[in-house]
Amino acid sequence: MSEQPASTDTAPAARQRLEPSAALAVRAYAARTRENADQFAAVLEDIAENGLPSVEDCTPWEDLREAHLARLAAQRPAVA
Repeated sequence: MSEQPASTDTAPAARQRLEPSAALAVRAYAARTRENADQFAAVLEDIAENGLPSVEDCTPWEDLREAHLARLAAQRPAVA
């Protein structure tokens, strides 16, 4: 423990403003994140209300993984 008195300066530091394009990008990311969270919450609420879906109505995780990997591969240019 220090014998120095605690600093009495509690004023917040000045915040650095973003460039308009950066602020727009951050707002767009926040909107996408909020939309994804809302979709996830809706799924959880549906499960809470109605229970888990039947196995026949579900997609195997292997199929979901392969589809996601295919989307990622399509986004990245081929490397020779």
